[in-house]
Amino acid sequence: MNTLKYPSLRSRPGRVMLETGIVLLGFLVLLAITGFKFYWITDFMIFCILVLSFDLLYGYLGHLSFGHMLYYGTGAYLAASWLVYFNNDPLLALLFAVIVTSLIAAVTGWVAVQTKAAAFALLTMAFNELGSFIVHTPLSKYTRGDDGLIASPGKVFGLLRFGKDTDAFIIVLIILLLVFLVLRILTRSPFGVLIRSVKENETRIQFLGYDTQRYKWITFIVSAAIAALAGGLFVMVQGFVSPRAISTLSNIEIIFAILIGGAGSLYGALIGGVLFMLVKNYLPPVISAAEGLAGFALPQWEMWLGIILLIIVFSFRKGVFGFAVEKAGLLRQSIKSRKGA
Repeated sequence: MNTLKYPSLRSRPGRVMLETGIVLLGFLVLLAITGFKFYWITDFMIFCILVLSFDLLYGYLGHLSFGHMLYYGTGAYLAASWLVYFNNDPLLALLFAVIVTSLIAAVTGWVAVQTKAAAFALLTMAFNELGSFIVHTPLSKYTRGDDGLIASPGKVFGLLRFGKDTDAFIIVLIILLLVFLVLRILTRSPFGVLIRSVKENETRIQFLGYDTQRYKWITFIVSAAIAALAGGLFVMVQGFVSPRAISTLSNIEIIFAILIGGAGSLYGALIGGVLFMLVKNYLPPVISAAEGLAGFALPQWEMWLGIILLIIVFSFRKGVFGFAVEKAGLLRQSIKSRKGA
């Protein structure tokens, strides 16, 4: 008999909408802080969608993947291929990318979820390497290999153009908010409670009669579909895709972002994604200015990026958001104890 108790969302839909509004306000504030650099913040939001997809798999389900870029890159190439070989409708291209990538993830995911821990991580990395090889060699006639694929999306509903910075910002912001809203509802639903329970103790959940393999498989597919959406949006904004979009090494960036913000929290994924992109974008000009002042060449900015990220990760073991939540909890306990005294 199933005995898991699930929290109901019916009594608090307003809270979910409020949290989505907080995310909207946060990115608008970030836009103002960066001097209304719409192009930058659009890139930030696309990366945040990718990090959110990874957090569902790693933070909530507890499965570390070294091959998540396979689905991001597949989505990017599929969206670009639709624009190049079929028509320039961006919404159809995104839909095509998400659906086909989901089907691919259904196959690779079914194999991957049969494994755990290191085996899962290595198997997903192997799938990613295979995908990268296919892009470079067997399908090079269509993907153009290292030269990449150039694509030009048309207007969205005949009104907004991805080629215009403000329009692209609006479109990506709306999609990010929808993704956050869906994931917030999903992670607080019975399904979300169950996958978190699988992360804590899969054997106990199996004993209660749940088919954990099926739930892990579905989570894998949903995560891959959202990653494909992020990849498709990247193509729409950049108008270009290269093999770097499907590179195994790029998985490191997603993992670092999750560790910075805090795994198992949608807010943590967003904060980690933003902080990673801020450091990545602002560090090169800072290093260049420092070289001018010092009068000699400094090590490449990638080395400094690694050092900064390691300091952040080891300083906040539960991530920045996890650290803030922990301190807020201690503060509330302190206030309650003082009132009780």
